[in-house]
This record gives sequence, structure tokens and C-alpha cells, in this order.
Amino acid sequence: MASHQQNEHQAHSHGSMKSYILGFVLSIVLTIIPLVAVLNDMFNKTTTIVIVLVTAVLQLLVQLLFFMHIREEDGPRYNLISLVFAVVILLTIVIGSIWIMTYNAVAV
Repeated sequence: MASHQQNEHQAHSHGSMKSYILGFVLSIVLTIIPLVAVLNDMFNKTTTIVIVLVTAVLQLLVQLLFFMHIREEDGPRYNLISLVFAVVILLTIVIGSIWIMTYNAVAV
């Protein structure tokens, strides 16, 4: 019984120290890039927004891959399905809000 639990624990091991350090360094770099771009006013407004959005998406991917271990899941992908559902709900709320604020005739 104990060997079965030990094998099960080893099969579901977390990332290595190397992957955690790499994820941490990438997170720091992806935080510093938009911060420097905004604080130093290096680019025009549109370019700055694109930089912030691209680094935000990359930051999300780093968090998912290095810290939440989405790619290492063996069984059914319940976490991934939940994540996709959450993203769909989030996009629906954000895009719907932008659409309502843009095309609301009462606010004009």
C-alpha cells in the first residue's frame, strides 16, 4: 500500500527547481518590459498598449506552463477545460462591456 502511494506521488510530481527559476525569471522580465515602456514614455500610445497586452498574454502562458503545470497533466483535462471556460466567460464580459459602452445610444 505504501509503495503504491509513493509511486502515485512520484507520477504527479511538480516541476523541477530549474523550471521554477526559469518561470520566475521570465515573469520578472515580462513585468519589467511594460513597466519600463510606460514609465519612460518610450513609444506612442498604441505601441505601448500593444506591448502591455502582448506581455500580459505571455505572462499568462508562463504562469500556466511553469507554475500551474497545465502541460504535465496525465488524466482528463479538467483544469484545462475549466480554464478555457473561464477565458470564454471573461472574453464575453469584456467584449460585451466594450460593445455596450461604445454603442450605447443613451450615453450620447
